[in-house]
Amino acid sequence: MTSAAPREAMEYDVVIVGAGPAGLSAAIRLKQCAAEAGKEITVCVLEKGSEVGAHILSGAVIDPIALNELIPDWKDKGAPLDTPVTDDRFLYLGPAGAIRFPNFLFPPLMSNHGNYIASLGNLCRWLGKQAEELGVEIYPGFAAAEVLYDDKGRVKGVATGDMGIGRDGKPKSGFTRGMELHGKYTLIAEGVRGSLAKQLLVRFKLQEAAEPQKFGIGLKELWQLPKDMHKRGLVLHTMGWPLPNDAGGGSFMYHWGEDLVSIGFVVHLNYKNPYLSPFDEFQRFKTHPAIRPFLEGGKRIGYGARAITEGGFQSVPKLTFPGGALIGCSAGFVNVPRIKGSHNAMKTGMLAAEAAFEAVAAGRAQDELTAYTKLYEESHVYKDLKRVRNVKPFWSRLSTIPGVGFGFIDMWTNQLLGFSVFGTLKHGKPDHASLKPARECKPIAYPKPDGIVSFDKLSSVFLSNTNHEEDQPIHLTLKDASIPIARNLPEYDEPAQRYCPAGVYEVVRDGTGGNPRFVINAQNCVHCKTCDIKDPAQNINWVTPEGGGGPNYPNM
Repeated sequence: MTSAAPREAMEYDVVIVGAGPAGLSAAIRLKQCAAEAGKEITVCVLEKGSEVGAHILSGAVIDPIALNELIPDWKDKGAPLDTPVTDDRFLYLGPAGAIRFPNFLFPPLMSNHGNYIASLGNLCRWLGKQAEELGVEIYPGFAAAEVLYDDKGRVKGVATGDMGIGRDGKPKSGFTRGMELHGKYTLIAEGVRGSLAKQLLVRFKLQEAAEPQKFGIGLKELWQLPKDMHKRGLVLHTMGWPLPNDAGGGSFMYHWGEDLVSIGFVVHLNYKNPYLSPFDEFQRFKTHPAIRPFLEGGKRIGYGARAITEGGFQSVPKLTFPGGALIGCSAGFVNVPRIKGSHNAMKTGMLAAEAAFEAVAAGRAQDELTAYTKLYEESHVYKDLKRVRNVKPFWSRLSTIPGVGFGFIDMWTNQLLGFSVFGTLKHGKPDHASLKPARECKPIAYPKPDGIVSFDKLSSVFLSNTNHEEDQPIHLTLKDASIPIARNLPEYDEPAQRYCPAGVYEVVRDGTGGNPRFVINAQNCVHCKTCDIKDPAQNINWVTPEGGGGPNYPNM
């Protein structure tokens, strides 16, 4: 048994899980607080990706409000934000045409002027360097696989996964036992649907007083465009076609750098038709006459996918537990109508850091950082989310056209009056409970990819640079191996075949078309977490694979 071997332990004041914008901002702010107070504080950051930024995927148009607070001279220090937004457009797409919404219809919070188009992965790489210069220890390639508790049930740190385990669960020749990292406080910054956060939410009943978290899946490609088609600083958002009115979502296209465009598609995961494929909707979207001309003649150089938190204000859980806190997308601070969350992730990381430093300086450990909750409730993050809290519930209840209309009215009411005449609407059921039986839905015939602007899943996964050691335990675990074929296939035509954006799940039949088998191609997994969210039986549990595995996103 691998668990019989003792693990070495390292002691820190604060342990942070995840080197995304929240985790790195927390680490930097902890060191800043210590310097301001003339004290020392030890901080480490664990990152499951092979390097900082490897697993980071976002649009991204970045509001610099948090960065301005964290590192005011970020421009002088060379932060990779060099493409300010110069043109902000919003279209509603029909099958063959588009209508542009005038910018004056949008509340001021929706404006992107003053923001920057960038690669969030590159920004995190830069933040990582700033953190290391301050003395933060960052360990990429080490996945936090287990929460550690003391004898009072308080979180005392995390343990990294063992390395060198074969698919049969037995140690291989290069086996290395995981490490324990103990901290007075542990900040969880895993991002959306993190495996440790999921456990903590249940153990400490953190979601009990909040609405269920809601999610979307975001798919993204990076393209190089000919100079005459590149519109540096252009931000273009759309909604409508190809999604039906009862499925929420939309697109983004951001022109940045010298010749790059980030193009992506978001599908809300409360869609009803089990035949819907977010990946194929994305590929179909790119064929629209308002979009295709930008891409023809260009070259696709990157692909990835990631789940997005969409519950907003109502779904933010209790943020603290004995020994630590949830920060960034582990708690869910995305502003859905703005399609932004990085600035809120950074700010919540900073707020938790300030609370943790105060506690450590006072000689405390393993208690609840209640000051963090208070700081959050006094912050622009709280105000930001509260103003838009009804946009998602309206969209979900009333479908796209009327739902977005009521959402706009609600945002303007909040803007002009400071409150909502609708109060605070509830989300209702979780996303996995929204699917209708296949017999009640119409199959969707998706066009074959043309290899010019639309592509298949496997060629897309290739561009994500995804790699997993094949001889390791499958990290996509089934609570009951019989459910995909015995329940999901007859009831929903096994939707995992379609909602996964990487071709991980297949239903394979014999030569006669019978004897279906459920196959998991775990090596293709881009760590988007959609399966963990959308599976109607909640039978798929995503756990961390061996550290360093997964995608490796450059410029994403």
